Amino acid sequence: MKQLASGIYQLTIQRFVNLYFVEAGDPGEWVLIDTGLPGSADTIIAAANELFYPNTHPQAILLTHGHLDHAGSAQALADHWKVPIIAHPLEMPFLTGKAVYPPADPTVGGSLAFASRFFPPQSFSLQDYVQELPDDATPPFMPGWEWRHVPGHAPGQVAFFRTEDRTLIGADAFATAHHDSVPATMLQLPRLSRCGTPFTFDWEQARASVQELATLRPKAIGCGHGPVLQDPNLPDQFAEFAANFPMPTHGRYVDSPARTDANGVEYLPPAPEDTLPRRALLLTVGLVAAAGGLVWAGRRSSQSDKASPAPINKWVKSNGAKASPKTTRPTTTVGPEISRPTTTTPTGPINEVHPEATRLPIDPQYLPRIPTDPKGE
Repeated sequence: MKQLASGIYQLTIQRFVNLYFVEAGDPGEWVLIDTGLPGSADTIIAAANELFYPNTHPQAILLTHGHLDHAGSAQALADHWKVPIIAHPLEMPFLTGKAVYPPADPTVGGSLAFASRFFPPQSFSLQDYVQELPDDATPPFMPGWEWRHVPGHAPGQVAFFRTEDRTLIGADAFATAHHDSVPATMLQLPRLSRCGTPFTFDWEQARASVQELATLRPKAIGCGHGPVLQDPNLPDQFAEFAANFPMPTHGRYVDSPARTDANGVEYLPPAPEDTLPRRALLLTVGLVAAAGGLVWAGRRSSQSDKASPAPINKWVKSNGAKASPKTTRPTTTVGPEISRPTTTTPTGPINEVHPEATRLPIDPQYLPRIPTDPKGE
């Protein structure tokens, strides 16, 4: 857990998404901003008990927006603590099961966009606990704070700003790590970046939201993704980032945004062709075909080896003779004296003289000499 500013603590869930414990109101009172991924409730409860006191609970849970990685454990935590969940009115259709967010755009590029193909549709049924954020600029249970509507990534997304020390909790209006890259986000490498690119459905709104937040000139920033940023030059760095906001060059929502209203999604632009599944299918078919060819070639080679006869002597094959047992070559023992060659005489038809064989004359000088007894015995 990291401290963003006095009384504000950032907890990162599975090295990917952040939530915030914010002390506000009387001593011992606090609120929780966002709830992380589904299945994170036990981790959050344990962190709260350690940070504050055993069996503590917040005054309320405030959601920056209702995406899966921010509202994923809201139901479980509200059940446990018996506290309200508060969100912007434009998030209500998606938090009460009446609508589903605009679909992700996997064609916009980046590893997060690639992974978005496998994310489920995002919608919750929190109607037993969820309440609308009031029009008053001060969020409930958070004196000294103000909330700002920052749409683009989600219809009712809000950021929270504490004027006293100019601390900003920026939600997913932008990120403090390179959010297009899942590895960079998990490594928590600090960098001002656009956020949730495949899930941002209106890029003009997203840019305008960041530029509005830059006018606050925050000195400390914590977002939904990425590490805490604290730097004397941060206001100027953020202003430059906002002025040169990195719009994607292509994608479903770049030229034509989705439109939403109080009932959910009103209009979706046509989805561009996603060629990756087709290319993946062709690659898979090619790999399977290649593997099948290798298996077939291996079986053919094995069958060929079994069918091939063992090599035999050419003249035996031509004359129909049977192969004889293996012969042993004559061996000669080398030493100070010449010893008689030792041979093993093979038996069988192969020892018969071939009709076409020719005898060569033998020079007597090459015959081994047999020593004689000087006594003539």
